Amino acid sequence: MTADCLDGGYKPVFTDKLLLEEALLFCKTTLENNLKENINLVRVSAPLFVTRASGFNDNLNGIERPATFEPRDFPGIHLEVPFSLAKWKRWALHYYGVEAGKGIVTDFRGLRCDDDVDFTHSLYVDQFDWEKHITPEDRNVEYLKSTVKSIYKALYDTEQAVCEKYGIEPFLPEEVTFATTDDMIRDHPHATPKQRENILCEKHKAVFFMGIGGLKEDGQLRHDGRAPDYDDWITERPDGGFGLNGDLLLWNPVLKQSFEISSMGIRVNPEVLLKQLDLCHVPDRKNLVWHKMLLDGTLPQTIGGGIGQSRTCQFLLRACHIGEVQHGWYNPAEVDILKKDGINLLGLGEFDADPSAKSL
Repeated sequence: MTADCLDGGYKPVFTDKLLLEEALLFCKTTLENNLKENINLVRVSAPLFVTRASGFNDNLNGIERPATFEPRDFPGIHLEVPFSLAKWKRWALHYYGVEAGKGIVTDFRGLRCDDDVDFTHSLYVDQFDWEKHITPEDRNVEYLKSTVKSIYKALYDTEQAVCEKYGIEPFLPEEVTFATTDDMIRDHPHATPKQRENILCEKHKAVFFMGIGGLKEDGQLRHDGRAPDYDDWITERPDGGFGLNGDLLLWNPVLKQSFEISSMGIRVNPEVLLKQLDLCHVPDRKNLVWHKMLLDGTLPQTIGGGIGQSRTCQFLLRACHIGEVQHGWYNPAEVDILKKDGINLLGLGEFDADPSAKSL
C-alpha cells in the first residue's frame, strides 16, 4: 500500500462529484483527440470478449487468469474478457484495411482478476488501446522514439489544458527523457526494478524506459515480464541493449513515486515471434489462429500500446488513490484508512462489500 499522501496534507482537487465527472470526461476526451492527431489514429469499436481458442487474448506475463464464461446455450465454448487488445488491434488493422502510416485507437474496458488492488491498481482496466501500421523499415529504435515523443506531446498538451481549465499547477517537463533497463541495471545493480524507476523519475519527471521483458545473464527478469507474442524484447539496439519496447513513466508528485502511464513497443515480426515463443517455452502457440495469421504474413507490421485512462486521470487530477477517479472494488483496509483521512472513493468503491447484498 502507498500511503505517502496520507500525511494529513492531501486534499482532493474535487469535492463536487459531478464536477469531478466532468473533469474525468475532459481529461479522456482531450487526450484521445491529441493522440489521434499526433499519431494519425482513427477511433474504432472493440470487443468485450474473445474466444479462448482464437489466441487473441493478451497473455500479459503468462500466469494471469482471464475472466471466463460459457454462453448458456453453447456449453464448452470458452469466452474470455481480454486483458488488453494487444493482439486484436493488429488483426483489426488487417480487418479494416488500414494503410501504413495510419492506425486505430479503441476505448478498451477489461478485467484483470490477478492484478494488484492498491492505490494505483484495480481489477478494472480502461485504456486507450492503439495500434499503427508500419513498414518493415520502421522496425527500429528511432521510429520507436519518434512515436514516444508524439505520445508524450499528447499527454503534455492534455495536462496543460486540464491545468488551465481547473486551476491545477502543471508538473510535466516539455520533453521526455529516454533511458534503458540495461544501463540502469549496470549503474544500479543492487536496486530493485521499482527502485530504478524511482531513481529515474524523481530526477527527470518523465521517462521512457526501454527494454522491458527478457532475462538477465543470471536468469532473472531484466526488469518486468512481457508476453512473447506482442512486443519485441529481443532485438538488439544500436546502444547494445535489447528490446524495441518500453514503459512511459512519470514522477507522481502526490504519491512521490514512479507512475506508469503506458506500455508500448514495436511488435514482433514472424522471426522474432518464433524466437520469443521458444524462449518462453510456449512454441505450441504458433498453431493458434492469430499466430498463424502473423506467421503467414496476413497481419501487418505494427507499433502499439495502451495508455491507462484512469491512471492518466489520477495523475492529471492529482488524486491519491485510483478509486477516486474510477468506480471499482478496493481493499477494505485501505478504504477505511482513506475514510479516516477524509478521502472517499467513487461509487461503491467506498464500501467493503456490496451494500445491496443483504437484500438479495
